[in-house]
Amino acid sequence: MSARSRLAEGRRWVIKVGSSLVTAKGAGLDQDAIADWCTQIARLREAGVQVVLVSSGAVAEGMARLGMRKRPTVLHELQAAAAVGQMGLVRAYEAEFKQHGLKAAQILLTHEDVADRGRYLNARGTLTTLLEFGVVPVVNENDTVATEEIRLGDNDTLGALTANLIQADLLVILTDQEGLFEADPRLDPTARLVSEAPLSDDRLMAMAGTSKGELGRGGMRTKISAAYTAARSGAATVIAHGRKPDVLLRIRAGEPVGTLLIPAQGVMAARKRWIASQLQVRGRLLLDEGAARVLREQGRSLLPVGVRGVEGEFARGDLVACIGPDGREIARGLCNYDADDARRIAGARSDEIVRRLGGPGEPELIHRDNLVVTG
Repeated sequence: MSARSRLAEGRRWVIKVGSSLVTAKGAGLDQDAIADWCTQIARLREAGVQVVLVSSGAVAEGMARLGMRKRPTVLHELQAAAAVGQMGLVRAYEAEFKQHGLKAAQILLTHEDVADRGRYLNARGTLTTLLEFGVVPVVNENDTVATEEIRLGDNDTLGALTANLIQADLLVILTDQEGLFEADPRLDPTARLVSEAPLSDDRLMAMAGTSKGELGRGGMRTKISAAYTAARSGAATVIAHGRKPDVLLRIRAGEPVGTLLIPAQGVMAARKRWIASQLQVRGRLLLDEGAARVLREQGRSLLPVGVRGVEGEFARGDLVACIGPDGREIARGLCNYDADDARRIAGARSDEIVRRLGGPGEPELIHRDNLVVTG
C-alpha cells in the first residue's frame, strides 16, 4: 500500500488553516472558505475521522475590525487585535459547524500548557474527551496573554504540538501555496512540486527557502519544522493549497494533492513525546565524544562522567539540552540535578558523586526514561 493510500486509514487528524486563507489577505473573514472547510470536515466526521482544527486568523480578523492596515509590531497591540478578532473567528466556525449538526469548542493554548506536565495532560484529556463526544475543537494560541518569551511562535508549530497531544495520524497544513517546491517557483518557473518526501531527506529545509506571508508569522520553513515535530508522535504531514476544491476529501482519498512528508521514525512513548515537544530549554550539558556516541547509538542514560561542562541556570526536573563536541544538540531531557549540583558532579565517576555532593545523589544526570534523542 502506498503512503498516499494509507492516509485513508487515519482516524485522527489535525488540520491547520493559515491566516491568508481565513481572512482573504486581510479583507475580513472569508465566510465562504470557512463554510467550505467546515463542510469537508463534516464529511470527514461522517467517515469516522476525528478532527481538531487549528485556525490562524484572530490577529488578522482583529486588524480588519480595528481598521489596521499593517500588522502591529508592538506586543500589546497584537494581543488587542487578537482579542477582538477571536470573537469573530470562533463565531464563524461555530455557526458553520452547526449547519452540519456538529458542535465546536474553543481551545486557547500557551507554551506553558505544553511545557508543564500537569497542564499538558489536562489539555490532552480535554481534547480527547471532546473528540469522543463528537465535538470539533478549534484551537488557537492564546495571543492575548502569551508574552514574546513564551509564545509558541506560529500556528504551524501549534498544529504540530496538537498532533503530538492527541496522537494524530495526520497533520494537514492548509496554506496559500501548492506545497513544497524544489526551488522558489517565483524565481524559478521550472521548479517542480515535491509530491512525497521522507523527513529524513536533508534537502527539505534548503527547498523551503526563507520567505514568509504578509499576515502570518510562518513561512514554508516553519511548516517543514512542524512536520518534524508532528513526526515525533508518528504523524505524517500534508502541506496543500487550502482553496483547492475538496482538498481535505481528496487528501483522504489518496490523491496526489500538495506535499506529503513521511515520518522517518516510529511513535514515541507519551512521556517522551511530551519531553520532545518542549520549546523552553533551561540549560545545556556539554558532552564528550563517548557520551555523545552512547546517547546517539544506544539511547542510554546520561552519566556525569560524560559531561565536560554545564551552561545555564536550571532547577531539578527542568528540561536541558545535551550538546555534542561539534556543538549540535544530540538529545534533551529532564535533569535529575539543578545547575549548581550538575556542575559539581560533571565528569565524575559514579563512586565520586557522594564525595562531590557531600551526600547521596542519583547515579544519572538524565535517566533514559526522561531523555529523547533529537539529533
